[in-house]
Amino acid sequence: MTLIEIASLFGERKASLVELSGLDKDALHIYFGLALFLLIRLFWRWRGGWVVAWLTVLAMAVGGEWLDMTREMGDATIQPDAAHWHDIWNTMFWPTVLLLVGRWLQPTAKSSADAPDEMSGEDAERRFEQA
Repeated sequence: MTLIEIASLFGERKASLVELSGLDKDALHIYFGLALFLLIRLFWRWRGGWVVAWLTVLAMAVGGEWLDMTREMGDATIQPDAAHWHDIWNTMFWPTVLLLVGRWLQPTAKSSADAPDEMSGEDAERRFEQA
Protein backbone atom coordinates (compact mmCIF):
# COMPACT_ATOMS: atom_id res chain seq x y z
CA MET A 1 0.00 0.00 0.00
CA THR A 2 1.27 3.44 -0.84
CA LEU A 3 1.13 6.41 1.48
CA ILE A 4 -1.62 8.01 -0.62
CA GLU A 5 -3.71 4.82 -0.34
CA ILE A 6 -3.20 4.70 3.42
CA ALA A 7 -4.18 8.37 3.72
CA SER A 8 -7.23 7.76 1.53
CA LEU A 9 -8.29 4.80 3.69
CA PHE A 10 -7.81 6.96 6.80
CA GLY A 11 -10.05 9.65 5.27
CA GLU A 12 -12.72 7.09 4.42
CA ARG A 13 -12.71 5.69 7.96
CA LYS A 14 -12.90 9.18 9.40
CA ALA A 15 -15.87 10.03 7.15
CA SER A 16 -17.55 6.77 8.20
CA LEU A 17 -17.17 7.69 11.86
CA VAL A 18 -18.67 11.11 11.23
CA GLU A 19 -21.64 9.54 9.46
CA LEU A 20 -22.07 6.70 11.98
CA SER A 21 -21.84 8.87 15.09
CA GLY A 22 -23.88 11.79 13.82
CA LEU A 23 -21.23 14.15 15.20
CA ASP A 24 -19.32 16.66 13.17
CA LYS A 25 -15.61 16.31 12.53
CA ASP A 26 -14.64 18.88 15.19
CA ALA A 27 -16.53 17.00 17.91
CA LEU A 28 -14.83 13.75 16.93
CA HIS A 29 -11.43 15.42 17.30
CA ILE A 30 -12.37 16.51 20.82
CA TYR A 31 -13.73 13.10 21.82
CA PHE A 32 -10.82 11.16 20.35
CA GLY A 33 -8.25 13.43 21.99
CA LEU A 34 -9.89 13.24 25.39
CA ALA A 35 -10.54 9.49 25.18
CA LEU A 36 -6.96 8.72 24.16
CA PHE A 37 -5.58 10.96 26.91
CA LEU A 38 -7.71 9.28 29.59
CA LEU A 39 -6.96 5.79 28.27
CA ILE A 40 -3.20 6.35 28.32
CA ARG A 41 -3.42 8.01 31.73
CA LEU A 42 -5.43 5.07 33.06
CA PHE A 43 -2.76 2.59 31.99
CA TRP A 44 0.28 4.79 32.72
CA ARG A 45 -0.21 5.66 36.38
CA TRP A 46 3.40 6.04 37.40
CA ARG A 47 5.60 9.11 37.16
CA GLY A 48 5.33 11.12 33.96
CA GLY A 49 1.95 9.67 32.97
CA TRP A 50 0.36 13.07 32.40
CA VAL A 51 3.10 14.09 29.98
CA VAL A 52 3.15 10.72 28.20
CA ALA A 53 -0.62 10.88 27.69
CA TRP A 54 -0.40 14.45 26.37
CA LEU A 55 2.44 13.60 23.98
CA THR A 56 0.52 10.56 22.72
CA VAL A 57 -2.50 12.72 21.89
CA LEU A 58 -0.23 15.26 20.21
CA ALA A 59 1.35 12.53 18.08
CA MET A 60 -2.12 11.23 17.15
CA ALA A 61 -3.37 14.74 16.25
CA VAL A 62 -0.33 15.66 14.18
CA GLY A 63 -0.23 12.23 12.51
CA GLY A 64 -3.91 12.43 11.63
CA GLU A 65 -3.50 15.88 10.13
CA TRP A 66 -0.45 14.71 8.19
CA LEU A 67 -2.54 11.87 6.74
CA ASP A 68 -5.30 14.36 5.91
CA MET A 69 -2.82 16.62 4.12
CA THR A 70 -1.33 13.66 2.23
CA ARG A 71 -4.82 12.61 1.08
CA GLU A 72 -5.60 16.19 0.06
CA MET A 73 -2.42 16.36 -2.01
CA GLY A 74 -3.38 13.13 -3.76
CA ASP A 75 -6.88 14.47 -4.47
CA ALA A 76 -5.59 17.97 -5.32
CA THR A 77 -7.99 19.44 -2.72
CA ILE A 78 -5.59 21.00 -0.24
CA GLN A 79 -7.24 22.78 2.70
CA PRO A 80 -5.73 25.97 4.13
CA ASP A 81 -3.23 25.50 6.95
CA ALA A 82 -5.63 27.20 9.38
CA ALA A 83 -8.08 24.31 8.99
CA HIS A 84 -5.41 21.79 9.98
CA TRP A 85 -4.26 23.88 12.96
CA HIS A 86 -7.92 24.17 14.00
CA ASP A 87 -8.20 20.36 14.10
CA ILE A 88 -5.02 20.05 16.16
CA TRP A 89 -6.28 22.75 18.54
CA ASN A 90 -9.63 20.94 18.96
CA THR A 91 -7.88 17.67 19.66
CA MET A 92 -5.36 19.11 22.14
CA PHE A 93 -7.49 21.55 24.16
CA TRP A 94 -8.88 19.30 26.91
CA PRO A 95 -5.79 17.08 27.19
CA THR A 96 -3.77 20.29 27.69
CA VAL A 97 -6.16 21.48 30.40
CA LEU A 98 -5.92 18.10 32.13
CA LEU A 99 -2.13 18.15 31.85
CA LEU A 100 -1.98 21.58 33.49
CA VAL A 101 -4.38 20.74 36.33
CA GLY A 102 -3.31 17.10 36.63
CA ARG A 103 -0.93 17.94 39.42
CA TRP A 104 -3.89 18.77 41.64
CA LEU A 105 -5.88 15.74 40.51
CA GLN A 106 -3.11 13.34 41.56
CA PRO A 107 -3.66 11.86 45.04
CA THR A 108 -0.69 12.41 47.32
CA ALA A 109 0.59 10.16 50.05
CA LYS A 110 0.31 11.58 53.56
CA SER A 111 3.59 12.24 55.26
CA SER A 112 4.20 11.27 58.88
CA ALA A 113 4.01 14.95 59.84
CA ASP A 114 0.44 15.11 58.48
CA ALA A 115 -0.67 11.93 60.24
CA PRO A 116 -2.67 12.36 63.44
CA ASP A 117 -0.66 11.87 66.60
CA GLU A 118 -1.86 8.60 68.07
CA MET A 119 -0.64 7.90 71.59
CA SER A 120 -1.41 5.15 73.98
CA GLY A 121 -2.75 6.03 77.43
CA GLU A 122 0.72 5.65 79.00
CA ASP A 123 2.32 7.97 76.41
CA ALA A 124 -0.33 10.59 77.03
CA GLU A 125 0.27 10.34 80.81
CA ARG A 126 4.04 10.77 80.35
CA ARG A 127 3.56 13.78 78.12
CA PHE A 128 1.10 15.30 80.61
CA GLU A 129 3.57 14.71 83.50
CA GLN A 130 6.42 16.32 81.52
CA ALA A 131 4.43 19.46 80.85
